[in-house]
Amino acid sequence: MVDDVSVARAQAALTRAPLFDGHNDLPWTIRQDKHARGDVFAYDLTRPHQEGDTDIPRLREGRVGAQFWSAFQPTGASHPARTTLELIDTILRIEEAHPDVFLPARKAADYERARKQGKIASFIAVEGGVGLENALAPLRIWHTAGARILIPCHNETLDWVDSATDAPRHGGFNAFGRAVIAECNRLGMFVDGAHISHDAIRQLLDASEAPIVLSHDNAFALCDHPRNAPDDVLRRLKLNGGVAMATFVPGFVSQEVRDWLKRTRDAYGKAPLAADPKSQLVELEKREGPAPRATLSQVADQIVYMVELAGVDHVGIGSDFFGGPQPDGLEHVGRFPALFAELARRGFSQRDLEKIASRNILRAMRKVEAVGKALRETRRPLVGKLADFPGA
Repeated sequence: MVDDVSVARAQAALTRAPLFDGHNDLPWTIRQDKHARGDVFAYDLTRPHQEGDTDIPRLREGRVGAQFWSAFQPTGASHPARTTLELIDTILRIEEAHPDVFLPARKAADYERARKQGKIASFIAVEGGVGLENALAPLRIWHTAGARILIPCHNETLDWVDSATDAPRHGGFNAFGRAVIAECNRLGMFVDGAHISHDAIRQLLDASEAPIVLSHDNAFALCDHPRNAPDDVLRRLKLNGGVAMATFVPGFVSQEVRDWLKRTRDAYGKAPLAADPKSQLVELEKREGPAPRATLSQVADQIVYMVELAGVDHVGIGSDFFGGPQPDGLEHVGRFPALFAELARRGFSQRDLEKIASRNILRAMRKVEAVGKALRETRRPLVGKLADFPGA
């Protein structure tokens, strides 16, 4: 039971350092919504979406101060380059539709600017390098449009990077993939190890000249889903300066849930894409019986473990709200304070709560920006396609 003192400490921390959530798939949810069909105004973020998990009233309730919105598409989507731009456009239209709520944020300093104005800093992430179509030039267009995170792949291995949930073909990254890392470093974009294989994360840590982020991962030692980070990767974040952001996806939180899902998924634990993930789970339970439940307490367990290995300066929150099932106690974006109250109950100081809430990811972002600025003074943009890189 969380006591009043812990609740007060959590609220104080989130007042001083409002949450910077590393991953939310609202743009894809809006695109898939049967009524809105990608129209931000038709979706109407001003009303609580009880069927979903993200809207303006509950973002306010959750003390969210900044959000990385994901321009996500499945690997097999048609016209991937166009689809990436369409999802970035959805994020830009979220900002345009609600200028009183969201401040378009393109650098770490915009977080504080938004906080002073009582707004939520709106950041853009691209989830899935499939939209590059094996060329470097689109990366610079995405950056110009506002993207500040690149997640190299989603659930499938690409021609230049291995996915955590697919058969490896490159031992991590090939030559073109390493060029993508280098160009992100030059631009001042995070390269995000979420979704890439464990070997690819290790190679990313070797190659990157800037801090990396794992925007929605947990600890592999507590839940053996291949999307979670192994101990050696978590330890290396101290030297790299990066941040691992604990996620709420039940199959990444709870080993019991993970084991239950193994009965219906391939060896890599790949989740089938569904327009309505909650209905998908209902249908699965009809065949397999009731699913175990992940809990807020188990998410706190993940954070404690990640702090023990990576250090309190290298852990954050990356919820990955996507309209699907969530742990008990973390059903929507309004529930973030409950998680921080549980962390306070477990002995985290207010200073440490502030670090996990936002200060860690902001520090890493400032370093990524500084590295990019320095590299742009000495390096020209990398150009070319996959075939132009020997060994790719």
